[in-house]
Amino acid sequence: MVEVTDLHMHFGAVRALTGVSFVARDGTITGLLGANGAGKTTTLNIVSGLHEPVRGAVAIDGRPDGDKVERRRQVGALLDDRGLYPRLTARENVAYYGALRGFCGGELARRVQHALAAVGIESLADRRTHGFSQGERMKVALARAIVHEPRNVILDEPTNGLDVPSARAFKSTLARMREHGVCIVFSSHLIHDVSALCDSVVIISRGCTVAQGEPEDLARKQGGERFSVLYPASPGAPAAPTQQLKLLAMPIVLGFVLGVMMAVGREFMDRSVHDARALQSEFEVPVLGEIPKIHRAA
Repeated sequence: MVEVTDLHMHFGAVRALTGVSFVARDGTITGLLGANGAGKTTTLNIVSGLHEPVRGAVAIDGRPDGDKVERRRQVGALLDDRGLYPRLTARENVAYYGALRGFCGGELARRVQHALAAVGIESLADRRTHGFSQGERMKVALARAIVHEPRNVILDEPTNGLDVPSARAFKSTLARMREHGVCIVFSSHLIHDVSALCDSVVIISRGCTVAQGEPEDLARKQGGERFSVLYPASPGAPAAPTQQLKLLAMPIVLGFVLGVMMAVGREFMDRSVHDARALQSEFEVPVLGEIPKIHRAA
């Protein structure tokens, strides 16, 4: 379980986080949803132990903040950079990181095999990762992140760049991990990924949490079957225009654009006819409709 309380983080004058809080429970998938630059990656970097917050706390499996090395033992992180070694096989990539975790011999071999099987790439295990597809690289990176069999897995926008079949396979892998009681936290700016896969959603905007709950509950509060996000500037900011108003305005905008295109096209045709008539009068060239008939010789 991952508990995040009132995280604040500054990078110089930039306030990256101004109050992020959420709880991700075991056996569930929790999605951090927000626009680019909302603070999702910074939050996950703090949870995984790469950064220390200016203020706030992170508790992993009920244990309060400890040192970053201990937190990394409790968490498997797949962050933005996949970082595979192209000359190593998939098995060697995973084994290398398992060795860095302190495993060796038969125990290392067992954990590597278990990680490869968990993500479904046993058939690719002994191929070099150079030339792997984006989806295959993602699976190897995930196997590397879970080789030490953590109970908590952190994923930063894992479906970026995946085609539809690869994304589906990757989501199936996450669902299997959830069934084994793993706590999964992943970030995305794609609402359909979050709503389809997650048990709980945390909406982050401009560095702070603005909503949290199950997708169905968020949809019910908005009065629909699926929830939508307009990313308010902050909890106290004026409400953004509703989705319904946006849909009503769309035909007006399209009508205006089509009107401008028709006017430009009409003006172009008028100029073309005028130029053709000018050429006819100057060079005595027949225009379309006045071309003389050609009679074949008997």
